[in-house]
Amino acid sequence: MKATIVTIGDEILIGQIVDTNSGFIAKSLDKIGVEINEMISISDDKKHIFDTFTALQNKVDLVIITGGLGPTKDDITKKTFCDYFEDELVVDQKVLAHVTQLIEGFYKRTITQINKDQALVPSKCTVLHNQVGTAPGMWMKKENTVFISLPGVPYEMKYLMEHEIIPKVVREYERPYIIHKTILTYGQGESLVAERIEDWENNLPVFIKLAYLPAPGRVRLRLSARGTDKNKLETALLENVNLLDAIIHDIIVGYDEDETIEVAVGKLLTQQNKTIATAESCTGGKIATLLSAVAGASNYFAGSVVSYSTQAKIDVLGIPESLIKEYSAVSKEVASAMALSIKKRMNTDYAIATTGNAGPTKGDSDAEIGTVFIAIATPKEVIVEEFNFGQPREKVIDRAVIKSLELVQKEILKNVQ
Repeated sequence: MKATIVTIGDEILIGQIVDTNSGFIAKSLDKIGVEINEMISISDDKKHIFDTFTALQNKVDLVIITGGLGPTKDDITKKTFCDYFEDELVVDQKVLAHVTQLIEGFYKRTITQINKDQALVPSKCTVLHNQVGTAPGMWMKKENTVFISLPGVPYEMKYLMEHEIIPKVVREYERPYIIHKTILTYGQGESLVAERIEDWENNLPVFIKLAYLPAPGRVRLRLSARGTDKNKLETALLENVNLLDAIIHDIIVGYDEDETIEVAVGKLLTQQNKTIATAESCTGGKIATLLSAVAGASNYFAGSVVSYSTQAKIDVLGIPESLIKEYSAVSKEVASAMALSIKKRMNTDYAIATTGNAGPTKGDSDAEIGTVFIAIATPKEVIVEEFNFGQPREKVIDRAVIKSLELVQKEILKNVQ
């Protein structure tokens, strides 16, 4: 079963907003065995929408469209649907009752004609009830293709995908199984990982595909198995993951796509009933942002100080000015002092500290651009490592963040009981 995702909106094409809907829809469909052929973004133009529908007709099984369902004149998806299906708009009484309750009952204001017009839908469509908004979804079939129109508001789209679209597709269509397994590796680049696992990759079954998903400091290896026998797919995936683990066990940190390095660190800290804090200079609070974004982080993440300037290191963290003058702000000694200071101030078991020259200029230190010192304070000692992550600035920061989490994970693992 094949699908195409179409997003409608000039605001997407000019970069005013980022399209997050397509990714969510694609992931949701992939989980139930629907293959995504392509993703398309088009303008709020009747001819463009009509031509896109025509081009996709009978090419795929599903066309899922988001956007253009609002109450204003520039939202033209419903009218274009009527033209394409040679239909007319009619009032859906159930939708009208819902919209009225939402506007008058929840928002406590008088419903307007524009609000009422949200209840207009093509007479031939199957209405998809939108419990969390005013714009209903629409399901219409022409020949061999189903066209599904969803609102562009992300939380409304997600509600309809989860409560209407996915259950309906599962009920009405037979689909193959598509099973993914993602292996998270840290510390080695894509080419080195590929070299280490070349023989293993060459011997994968034909129904299992491997994809490399590299990012600064990490590589995700995604195995995708496709077929009609779910048990066979799961067994083959498990066997090949075990073979892979035997080859690169030293760099594997997790096995789920959603288990990033910060999630893995959080799990370790939770299991050990330990806590952590960060003192960040060149990384500007990005480590703290990742750690605190994990649900349940308050159980182990105490807090952070972003001591970006030299003076902040002195005034906030209490780093001796004499130490900075002797060794400079970007040094092993200052990184160590930062880690010890934040660990003591936050009363935590572990601490991360970063100081470096991310560029484009050297700032308060003579250290080479790209140089970063990362200090990890543990219950027993402080480990400091020096890196040069090159350029540009964004690469230095991102790699420093990931390397910091990788280093603290290794230290926590040493103390796993």
